[in-house]
Amino acid sequence: MEELEREYHKILSDYIKDQNERNLYIGQNFVRQLIRRNVAPEDVVSLHKEAVEEIFPEEIEGLRTAYDFLIEMMVHYGMALREHQSLIQKQAELQIEMNIAANVQKTMLQTTIPTSEQVEIGMVSTPLKTVNGDYVHFIEDDRYVGVAVTDVVGKGVPAALCMSMVKYGLETMRDSGHTPSRVLSVLNRIVEQNVDDSMFISMFYGCYVPRANKFYYGSAGHEPAFLYRAQEDKFYDLEANGILLGIIPTAEYIDNEVVLHKDDMVIVVTDGVTEFRQGDDIDERGVVASLINDVKHLAPQQICEYLYRELEELHEFNLRDDFTVVVIKKR
Repeated sequence: MEELEREYHKILSDYIKDQNERNLYIGQNFVRQLIRRNVAPEDVVSLHKEAVEEIFPEEIEGLRTAYDFLIEMMVHYGMALREHQSLIQKQAELQIEMNIAANVQKTMLQTTIPTSEQVEIGMVSTPLKTVNGDYVHFIEDDRYVGVAVTDVVGKGVPAALCMSMVKYGLETMRDSGHTPSRVLSVLNRIVEQNVDDSMFISMFYGCYVPRANKFYYGSAGHEPAFLYRAQEDKFYDLEANGILLGIIPTAEYIDNEVVLHKDDMVIVVTDGVTEFRQGDDIDERGVVASLINDVKHLAPQQICEYLYRELEELHEFNLRDDFTVVVIKKR
């Protein structure tokens, strides 16, 4: 430290004497040396104070208190600066993790909307942030068309990896895919054994079986789906009891079924669709049903896009979660 004091004393003396750009440049370069030696801001002020005391011994008396105050300020400034820099570093690391998770979703979790002669399907899934906490997976088999809509309470790489596990679990159960209770039970055991207790997963699983002309469905703590009956021009809730995946390994799930007629629709959503207002006494599911009813004659993909667009434009709309809607319409 004595070497730094002597060097700084000379730099300051030369600048006071000549006050030119060259002396200022030398001082600026000296800063790099201070940084390399990890000199704290308050120590830099102390260097300056001691140098001034030697250069102007007769004038320093009244400035000592001011310098002591500045040193105390720099102590707290240095602590706040280090905390701020640490926060920036953590944010950068988190952003890297989120980008990785987003790439995982794009590459590992791709799914294709089935094309069927019996039903037409549309989907919109929009993340609130970089990574989507909702996941939709379709299964197209010779015997049925299946869809799983999942909401993972958790973000980043762990959530993306959890979704990939759910995807491959679904793919291994193609032979059982027409039985929602079995699909949910097997996934529940997989999640319970492999997912951290802090991560919660809800799922609505449904499948349309052309041979029976029925839509079979089950739920693991998920938002109820909508059923639109074209002949009645009326909406119903597809209630299905079932606990979240991964909570109890022996949880049991129930098979439910409805017969679909021409132009009937099943609309599967996550809670980001039905929780778009805050602090208002409003029937949000009723609003969603009304908007769908306005465009019930359109193709499912157009209905999904219209619903998102209209909710986004509502007065005081507040998208507080990932937004996912799947529309299945009987041809």
